Amino acid sequence: MEQQALNGAVLRKPQIHRIRVSDVFASFAAGWQDFRAYPLFGIFFGSIYALGGLFIAVVLTRYHMPWMIIPVAIGFPLVGPFIAVGLYEISRKRNQGEAITWRGVLAEVFRQRERQMSWMAFVVLFIFWIWIYQVRLLMALFLGFRIPSTLEGFAHVVTQTPEGILFLLVGTIVGAVLATVLFSVTVVSMPLLLEHELDFITAMLTSIRCVIENPIPMLLFGAIVAGAAIGALVPAFLGLLVVLPIAGHATWHLYRKAVTTAP
Repeated sequence: MEQQALNGAVLRKPQIHRIRVSDVFASFAAGWQDFRAYPLFGIFFGSIYALGGLFIAVVLTRYHMPWMIIPVAIGFPLVGPFIAVGLYEISRKRNQGEAITWRGVLAEVFRQRERQMSWMAFVVLFIFWIWIYQVRLLMALFLGFRIPSTLEGFAHVVTQTPEGILFLLVGTIVGAVLATVLFSVTVVSMPLLLEHELDFITAMLTSIRCVIENPIPMLLFGAIVAGAAIGALVPAFLGLLVVLPIAGHATWHLYRKAVTTAP
């Protein structure tokens, strides 16, 4: 099946390449170099995550739902791939030696609302909604009406009671499955849709194929990003200012190593 590229040339079906664990670390190294070259761009996009996370925490506390802060904080970075479009564009332009300006990068980000990327945003937010819904469902099943009104009380229940420990165990497994699904459908599809005019179904299938054909390197990449993002939440979400921009740049470089889209 042939697709159309941005320049109008006929594009072959995206080809998946075998990558190694060393490619994962090379992608992070390249992502770090991109961040160092344009740190203000990275901090700008990273601040969207940090401020968004802080806003959510304040709102949940205000409405006496602090027990939702942890699952929402963990799930919030799942929307990262869509916001990271600007970071992909910076890496793309830097790789091709093009000028990088605020106007050019932001214009490309806003242009995505008219392309297939908007459908991917819907997929990402839908899976995020499923994550939040299953957290509430599991709380009702395992904790019933014992949900504390404070974060400290919630932490005590899930670590000191049999029902809480079971909730934590099952919730972690379900969350890991959803995170793996979301990672599989977005890790390649987002940068692919930025670079080429493909339908989002083809992009998602290409991303899934990439993970299936390179399970160890791809899942290692996802685990590193997830671990770093969760760790970055600790200092009042401020770690996201650096962690997520580097992860976004690294995603672009991993995509370029794993997928060929030349006409």
